[in-house]
Amino acid sequence: MESHTVAELFDQAVERSRLAEDDTEDRWALLRPAAGAGRVAVRMALGQLTDPDAVVRAVACDLLGVVSEVGEDDVRGEVATALVALAAHESDPAVQRSIARAGAATCDPAVLPVLLTLAGSPDIDVRFQVAVALPMVLLDDHPPEDAVAVLIGLCTDSDPDVREWATFGLGWSATPDGDDVRRALWDRTRDVEPGVREEGARGLARRRDARALPLVRELLARDEVHTHTFKAAAYLADPSLLPLLDGFDPTADGVAEALRECDPVRRAERDEAAWQVITTLYRLRPDLPVVILGERCDLGLFLDIGDDPDSSGRCFVDALLDRVGYDPARAAELVLEIL
Repeated sequence: MESHTVAELFDQAVERSRLAEDDTEDRWALLRPAAGAGRVAVRMALGQLTDPDAVVRAVACDLLGVVSEVGEDDVRGEVATALVALAAHESDPAVQRSIARAGAATCDPAVLPVLLTLAGSPDIDVRFQVAVALPMVLLDDHPPEDAVAVLIGLCTDSDPDVREWATFGLGWSATPDGDDVRRALWDRTRDVEPGVREEGARGLARRRDARALPLVRELLARDEVHTHTFKAAAYLADPSLLPLLDGFDPTADGVAEALRECDPVRRAERDEAAWQVITTLYRLRPDLPVVILGERCDLGLFLDIGDDPDSSGRCFVDALLDRVGYDPARAAELVLEIL
């Protein structure tokens, strides 16, 4: 795409933004094709970040965010650097919202200090975008304490949408754990807003906290059940949930997994088959380091293969066994074939 075409699409997006009081799909429908120009779009947007017009700066940030969603890591790094520089002197709430939104698209921890600062904005929409964005840049299993503290704080925000997204981010999108995190999630299970209560319950369940069991049971008894609730049931792995789960279509997203994890017999069969896979691998390749592991905030078991972090592999045991019809010997052979 030529640079003049990108500029035309950008100008049209700016005009659409001027006419719309709220966020509009029309703007994104223009920015998405413009973002397809890659670095051409990045260069043009970077040049607009110093424009005296706040609408232009906001749309420029949005374009950088769309490019980051589909761009390479080096593009995202360049965008993150530009956003951090802009945020240092930007005071317009609309631009700050776009900075937070684009920062999330970069998935770059470099924007974390900006998000932590914007979390204290008096503008509800800015805080909302921060609540959405923070989990996207908390890529480490052990995120910074100040970032977790900010998410916990947003869970008590005066705005229910901010609380819901912050609770979702803390409990489901990110995986920090500890007394403070669990206390925050438990507190949200008593929120006045149903959506916030659901996110609190699911967040506790993902940490396999038994206090979530009656809450998840209530969610499963509803007429409409969110996919995340089936996941929450799987994390709890409690047989008392089976009568409720049996009423759902086993082919629906998350249901089969929940049925397996909550059924002690099926779970034991999976665990025994996994053990047979690893013993077979030890017999066939005694030189090959292989371990079975599970994570608190992940479902199922994994095979970790090899002792070199750069070349070792990890495969999901359940998917491996399903692929070979639960034949442990064939599963072991398949692992060796793909190494």
